[in-house]
Amino acid sequence: MPLTDPSCYHCGLPIPAGAEFPVEIDQTRREMCCAGCQAVAQAIVGNGLGDYYRHRDALPESPREALPQVLADFGLFDHPDVQKNFVRRAEGVAGEHEREAALILEGITCAACVWLNESHVRRQPGVTSVDINYTTRRARVRWDERVTRLSAILEAISAIGYRAHPYDIGRAEELAQKERKTALWRLFVAGFGMMQVMMYAVPVYLADGDMTPDIEQLMRWASLILTLPVIGYSAAPFFVSAWRDLKLRRVGMDVPVALGVGAAFAASVWATLIAAGEVYFDSVTMFVFFLLSGRYLEMMARQRAARSVETLARAIPAFATRLASWPSRAGEADGERVAVAQLNVGDAVQVKPGETIPADGSVLDGVSAADESLLTGESRPVQKRIGDALIGGSVNTSSPLVMRVERVGESTRVAAIQRLMERAAAEKPRLVEMADRVAGRFIVALLLLAVATALAWWWLDPSRALWVFVAVLVVSCPCALSLATPAALTVATGALAARGVLVTRGHAIEALARADHFVFDKTGTLTVGRMELVEVIPIAGDATRARAFAAALERGSEHPIARALASGGADAGIVVDGLRATTGAGVEGRMNDSIWRLGRPDFVAALHGQAIPADALAAVGAGDTVIALGNTEGWEAFFRLSDALRPEAKAMAASLMAAGIRLSIFSGDAPAAAARVGAALGIDDARGGLSPEGKHAALKAFQEAGATVAMVGDGVNDAPVLAQAQVSIAMGGGADLARANADVVLLGNDLQALPDGLALARRTLRIVKQNLVWAFAYNFLAIPLAMTGWVTPWMAGIGMSASSLLVVLNALRLQRR
Repeated sequence: MPLTDPSCYHCGLPIPAGAEFPVEIDQTRREMCCAGCQAVAQAIVGNGLGDYYRHRDALPESPREALPQVLADFGLFDHPDVQKNFVRRAEGVAGEHEREAALILEGITCAACVWLNESHVRRQPGVTSVDINYTTRRARVRWDERVTRLSAILEAISAIGYRAHPYDIGRAEELAQKERKTALWRLFVAGFGMMQVMMYAVPVYLADGDMTPDIEQLMRWASLILTLPVIGYSAAPFFVSAWRDLKLRRVGMDVPVALGVGAAFAASVWATLIAAGEVYFDSVTMFVFFLLSGRYLEMMARQRAARSVETLARAIPAFATRLASWPSRAGEADGERVAVAQLNVGDAVQVKPGETIPADGSVLDGVSAADESLLTGESRPVQKRIGDALIGGSVNTSSPLVMRVERVGESTRVAAIQRLMERAAAEKPRLVEMADRVAGRFIVALLLLAVATALAWWWLDPSRALWVFVAVLVVSCPCALSLATPAALTVATGALAARGVLVTRGHAIEALARADHFVFDKTGTLTVGRMELVEVIPIAGDATRARAFAAALERGSEHPIARALASGGADAGIVVDGLRATTGAGVEGRMNDSIWRLGRPDFVAALHGQAIPADALAAVGAGDTVIALGNTEGWEAFFRLSDALRPEAKAMAASLMAAGIRLSIFSGDAPAAAARVGAALGIDDARGGLSPEGKHAALKAFQEAGATVAMVGDGVNDAPVLAQAQVSIAMGGGADLARANADVVLLGNDLQALPDGLALARRTLRIVKQNLVWAFAYNFLAIPLAMTGWVTPWMAGIGMSASSLLVVLNALRLQRR
C-alpha cells in the first residue's frame, strides 16, 4: 500500500508532487523523494541491512547521516547504483580508470576554506585534481579508481571538519536554505545580545566614573552573561574554523577574527573577575553582529550569483506525458505522466503549450514555436514544424506538439552545456590563483603586524593595547581580496550564458577581454555552412558519374562540403576501399581498381601532376568553392559550390572593428572564395588555400608579433589552430557540444553574440580590477588607521564586512544588460 505520508522514508525530506521512486522494504512499498534516495535504500536492503530502518530513532540531518554506520564503512558511495547520477569517466585523459565526481561542500565560510579543502584533498593518494568554486560551493574531483575510492575522498574531507555530498540541484538548494536559516539565527542572537549589552554599557559611559563600584560590577556581570550566547553560538563558526586551521598548521582568514574576538572577550572576563581594568563586551558583541551582518548579505548575494549559473540545472522538467503509441488510434493522444528519467529513445511525448520540452528530439506532429532563450540566447521564439529539431529545456509557447525522443539524460544538449559550465566554474584562472596566494601570505604578515602593534602600544599606553590589537587583526582580514575575482567571474559566466555565449574554461573570460585580433574560419562560421552544388564541370566523364563517385567518397562525412556533394547524387552502391581523409585537403580511396581523390585542386593534382583544365579555371577564380575529383590518370570533374553569408556577419564584423579589434579570415577554400567573403564583410586580411598547418603557422606569427588572438571556428577541422589561440571560440552547432574543446561556445550560432560577449568580458575585467584596487586600497588605508588607534573593534567589523560586501555587489552589476 502506498504511504500517505508526504515525507521521504529514507531522508525525511518532502516528496515532490508526482514523484514516484518506490522501494520495497519488509514487503511494504516505501516512497522516496528522488532517485538518489531510491538507490541508497535499495543498496541498504540489497546488502541485508533492512533492520537499519526498524531500529533508527530519528531521521538524519544530512545524506551522510542517512546511512547505517556499517554501510558507510563498506563504502556505499562506491556502489555503482549510487554513483551513476554524479560520477562519470573523466574526459580528455589517456587512462580509462580516471573518474570525475561533482560534489557540493557544506561548511565553507570563506576563501581560505576552499584553499584548505583543495590542499588537503590534493594530497590524498590517487587524487589527480580537485577544484572548488567558492561562490557555488561546488567541487570537481578526479581520481584514479585503481588507487583510491570516492568514499576515501569523502572521508578525507570529513576528517578536516567539512561535509561533501553528491551534487544535486535539490540538495544544493536545501543546503542553501539551511545556510540562510542558520546564518539568520546567529545574526539574530548577536543583534539581540548587542542591544542588551549596550543597555548596560551606555549608563556606565554616561556616568563617567560617578557610578558606585557595586553597581558598575553588576553591569559588568550582566554584560558578561549576555555576551556568552554571542560568543558561544553566533561567533562559534569563527572559532571552529580557526581551530581547524591551526590543528592543520595553516592560517585561514578566520584565525585573525577568532584571535581578536577571543582576546577581547578573555580580557573582559578577567577584568570582570578581578573587578579592575576595562571591559569590551559592547565592542565584542557589536563587532560580531556587524561581521555576521556583512557575511549574511554577502551570502545572499553569492547565492543569487550561483542561482544564475545553476538555472540550466532546473531547465529539464521532472515529468512528461508519454504516449502509448504513435500515431494514436482514432486520433486520440492517450498519455501517461512519467518521470523524465524513465523516457527512452524513440518514445513519443506530448508537449502542451507552456510546458518545457523534456528531452532532445524532433517534431512528429503539430506546428508551434519554442522559446530557446535559456539555451541559445535567442530571445524570439523559434518556429517548429514536423521534422524540426527540439532542444530539451526549451519551452513550447503556442500549440500542442508531439515529439520523438532522440537523446535523454547525459547525452542531451542541456546536460552537455551544464557539464561545460561546471568545468569552467571549477577551473581557477590565473587572476584567482594570484589573489589567493597574496591573501595567504597577507594573513601571516597581518598576524605579525598585529603583535608588533600591540607590543608598541603596550609600551606607549597599555590601556589601549588590546583594542588596537583587535582592530588591526579584524580590519585588515583579506576577505575582499579573495572574493574580488571569483565573484565577478561567476556572475559573468551566468550573464554570458544568458546571452548565448557559453564559457567552458576558467581562463576564457580574461583571455577574451584581452583579445585584440580575431581570426575566423570561413565555412560554417562566417557562412551558414549549408553548401549548395551550383555546377558540375565534367572533364573525363559525364556529370552523373562524377556525382556518384563524389557521393561514394564522402559517404558518412559530416563536413558541410561533404554533405553538399553527397546530396548531389546517389553513390550507386560504389565500393570504396582504403578511404583516408587528409585534414583540410580532401579524401582518398580506391574505386574500380584505381586511386581517386576528392578535395582541393592542388591536393588532387598531386596524384597525377596535370594542370587545371581551361574549362575549370574560370570557376576556380570566380570566388565560389571549387572541389576537384580525379584519379591517377587525370581529372574527372570539378564541382562549384556556394555558401551564403550569415545575415548577422556584416554587423558583427563592423561591431568588432569599432571596438578596435583586427580581423582576419583563414580558409582552406580557394583564395578567391576567401577574398570574396572578406570583401563582403570589409575584412582586408582574407587568406585562402591554407592547410591546418598553414593556419597554425599564420596564427602563431600574429602571436609572435604581440597580438592576443581569438580564433573562431566550427570546432571540427580547426582543432590545431583553436588550441594555439589564446582563446578559442566554436560555433554551437558546428560540432557535438559534448566533444567541444573550445574555451567559448556560441550556443545559438549567432555571431552577433560575439561582440556582446566581448563587451561583457571587458566589463568583467574592469570590475575585477575595480574590486582588486578597492581591496588593496582598503587594506592599505585601514591598517595604518587601526595601528594608530583611530579605528575601534566595532568600526573594524563594519569596515571588513562592508569591503567584502562591496566587491560582491559590484560583481552583481554584471547581471544587468
